[in-house]
Amino acid sequence: MNQSIKFSNVNTLFSKSLKQKINDYFKDTLQKKTGNRRIFIKATILLITFVTLYSILVFVQPHWSISILLCILFGFNLAAIGFNIMHDAGHNSFSSNKNLNTTLSYTLNLLGANIYFWKLKHNIAHHTYTNIDGEDHDIEIKFMRIHHDQELKKHHRYQRFYFPLLYGVSYLAWVFYQDYEKYFRQKMGITSEKFHFPLKEKLIFWASKILHFGLFIVLPIVLVGWLPTLIGLLVAGAVCGVSLATVFQLAHVVAHTEFKTINESKVEEEWMIHQIQSTANFATKSKVLTWILGGLNYQVEHHLFPKISHVHYPAINRIVQQTCHEYNIPYNEFNSFWTAFKSHVGVIQSMSR
Repeated sequence: MNQSIKFSNVNTLFSKSLKQKINDYFKDTLQKKTGNRRIFIKATILLITFVTLYSILVFVQPHWSISILLCILFGFNLAAIGFNIMHDAGHNSFSSNKNLNTTLSYTLNLLGANIYFWKLKHNIAHHTYTNIDGEDHDIEIKFMRIHHDQELKKHHRYQRFYFPLLYGVSYLAWVFYQDYEKYFRQKMGITSEKFHFPLKEKLIFWASKILHFGLFIVLPIVLVGWLPTLIGLLVAGAVCGVSLATVFQLAHVVAHTEFKTINESKVEEEWMIHQIQSTANFATKSKVLTWILGGLNYQVEHHLFPKISHVHYPAINRIVQQTCHEYNIPYNEFNSFWTAFKSHVGVIQSMSR
């Protein structure tokens, strides 16, 4: 993380006003900012679904056509665990119990990735320097150009055609390649400084990678066979990858979200205004999508208040919009998933030339 980059601390009336209103809301409603009963019920449902789908696929072994359908559902289930359990727990907003947050954040390791790397990449770099090239590693996508400061290469002219394939392999590439790349070079990005990597986290890294390899590859090959295992892994992995990548991209890589060039290590706006400028909501009226995505369609609220659980986003959304209106700050929101997706494709196309 580049600590030399500074956000404006002059005239921070908007931030002070918004923080006060949000604090007053929780004080008046006598609620904690962390998750409530609803998030525990949802987490239980998702984890039971994980165990059930895995058990049917590996131990029951239904007809291949049913297995393909279950693998698709399993891929969505993996993504939903990430959206709803790991994400809140990783931000310490799932529960007021820090130990429970730590334990549940390791569901990411169960899915094959690494929570220590994720916190460095997501909580620190992405949430601080959103959409700033060289600092926000979430916009460093191999074979794609999505920031005007990134070098334009010949193959980028075709990125509007091949981006779904990249999203499809993103989860498997993350789990089976990129984590190891980070481990051995001890850097988040090519230009990043080396990060501190404690021995405890190195041991957790290898223990969880071995556990994941055993659960997702060794045991299925022994019980089901190598070809069904390979097909199942590719189907579930592709569905999970497309789900994770698309939700992130619709929050930041769409029309009206800003991608800034930093001059002299200074951002002209205060941090909260920068978050609003570089982030967008989509389909916030859809209760089904909000439930599945863990409120990540309320990305503006999440970026402003990452320590607040997603179960509160619909309520604080009204406060945020009202305050933006008071201070004449544009608020980015798309009415539906599809309008946001079309906008995302448009940005990909514009960055290809």
